[in-house]
Amino acid sequence: MNYIKQNDELRSFYKKDFSEIKKLITRIRHSLLTGEKLEIADLKLDDIIDFKPNEYYFYISLFAEHKKTLRFGSKRSTLTKVLSRIIEKLREKERFKEFDIENPDTRILLEWIIKRQEVNIRNAHCNKSFNDTRFEPGITGIEAIIDGTVYNWMPTDSPVLNTMDLNTPLAKLANRAGITKGKKLKISEKAKLLKHYKDAKFYFTESRAVVSYKDSCIPLYRGNILYDEFSFDTLIDIFSNGTKWLVDNMLEDGRFTYYYDCTCDNNIDHEHPSRRPPDLYYNDLRHCGGGISLIHAYNYTNDEKFLIAAKKAIDWTIAQTRFHDIEGKEAAYVYANKKVKLGGVGIPLVMLMRYREASKDTSYDRYIEGYARHLISRLTPDGEFMGYYIHPSFHNGEPLDTMTDEERKTMFSFYYPGEALLGLALVATEYDKNEELKQKVIEKSKLAMDWIINKRPELYADLFTELPSDAWLMQAIEQWAKLEGFLDQEAIDFVFNDADILIEKSYKKNDSPYIDFEGGMYYDYGDHYFPDGARCEGLVAAAYLAHYLKKDELAFKYFEACKKAAHTQFQLAINEYNNFAHLNPKKSAGGIKFKVTRQWLRVDSIQHVVCFFKRLYNAQGLIESLKTTKTKNKFARIKNLAKSYKN
Repeated sequence: MNYIKQNDELRSFYKKDFSEIKKLITRIRHSLLTGEKLEIADLKLDDIIDFKPNEYYFYISLFAEHKKTLRFGSKRSTLTKVLSRIIEKLREKERFKEFDIENPDTRILLEWIIKRQEVNIRNAHCNKSFNDTRFEPGITGIEAIIDGTVYNWMPTDSPVLNTMDLNTPLAKLANRAGITKGKKLKISEKAKLLKHYKDAKFYFTESRAVVSYKDSCIPLYRGNILYDEFSFDTLIDIFSNGTKWLVDNMLEDGRFTYYYDCTCDNNIDHEHPSRRPPDLYYNDLRHCGGGISLIHAYNYTNDEKFLIAAKKAIDWTIAQTRFHDIEGKEAAYVYANKKVKLGGVGIPLVMLMRYREASKDTSYDRYIEGYARHLISRLTPDGEFMGYYIHPSFHNGEPLDTMTDEERKTMFSFYYPGEALLGLALVATEYDKNEELKQKVIEKSKLAMDWIINKRPELYADLFTELPSDAWLMQAIEQWAKLEGFLDQEAIDFVFNDADILIEKSYKKNDSPYIDFEGGMYYDYGDHYFPDGARCEGLVAAAYLAHYLKKDELAFKYFEACKKAAHTQFQLAINEYNNFAHLNPKKSAGGIKFKVTRQWLRVDSIQHVVCFFKRLYNAQGLIESLKTTKTKNKFARIKNLAKSYKN
């Protein structure tokens, strides 16, 4: 399959002139409002709408703030007839009167099927391979003929209804057909029931969709805007909007709005569905990531509101802090959710050091020194960090001063040691107040670095995955490189090796069947791509490290990979153009969602992306200079090669 050609042909659709569609939507709005006959004979629509008489379904959906979607679909012999029929049926619906049709904030979505192919639904899948039986959320629809009646799951239903799997659409279709009526079944059980239903045929469909926006319209790709190229302007806009969202949705006590479901307009976390207000789950590590994001925002804008908000976030963490004695010295840890995690002390230390650097405020130095002492106390004699100091499932929730090999493995985390080492690296390189502590941190961190680079891969080999997940450690090593003589070559190689694998395990232009896949990561080729801000923080750290070590060709390679990865993450940004299906679009705008068709926000879905985007944005001038140097070097090599041939 020539994916480049396929995607370029699709891109041509988005480059068309949609002015006639804009007129069509205006007339549809008028007919919906007044009931007057729809007149479209004078419109030149053939270039956009490839209408198939009596063959493919056409749908109109209405969206408005705090209203459940209203939709109807039909197929007829002409476009005028099908649109008129849909308008008539929408106006007949009881809920139609809830919509202020005249208001342009009531969004009108037109969607029509352009392709339909029969599929054996029992062989259908979401991520095994790119073939005719793959259901791709937001791209693929399902037409099911059940007991002679047609039911459609349109491609835009996946992003509108917050789904990223195949079982949910099948379960919804089974419900609509009535074959699950009176049965208490899980989603997977409903899907299985439909797959094996005797009187059912299935087709995979593709569609085109356009949604109104004020006095214009937007062609949709996977239910979203199509960002067809990387742009530093878009990058910094998403960063700015994301950090503003964190501030605007901050709680009075300094916590962030941890989780927001844009589809349901509530804060129920999909990983903790039983936790309801006021007892919603909260994560102290992700909280600190939010604080770090606000410090980045302050550094970019010099707007005091971000620094004030960051201090509020810090003060919440300080309120969870407890002190204990280590060898006659004061140490500190953060106690949250009845646990004390290594990373739960490492990231607060990063947050405090970043805040100190930005604000010049030294009032938290007691906590900086206390966190640092606690972290180095959690090292075994051979240099392994113990992942927890307190865990309710071990030692009756008492401090774990020592841990067995089995306990350490049970509570092992890839993230925590890197988080700890980044915090300690900032103390070693940026903290100038306590030389004795600084030297102790360097000594102990050297031991920890040697263990994690050389011994961890052997002792915990079974816990490694093909797609590296050690971005915090990559950032830590970048910071430690500033301390001359600290790093061994093995640590530097670790960063570059992981960066190379992240690039290798990313979709390329020639192997991406979908436009937005290029630059996204995967475990196995065929996976739905990961638009992964967290791992990209490691990738951009590798780029900066390469430049610091004067490996500029390598730095350029990594920065270019970062740009491709950032481009895929543009699809995660929520704004006033693409949040038409959200119950509370004013609240969701500015957020950064989990996945391309998952309408969930969590503090870390925003934090990782904005931190990555800010570091990449800061490199804009550097990337241009590296590009110029690379071009000059290329021409110099060609010139020398030509000279050698001549000689």
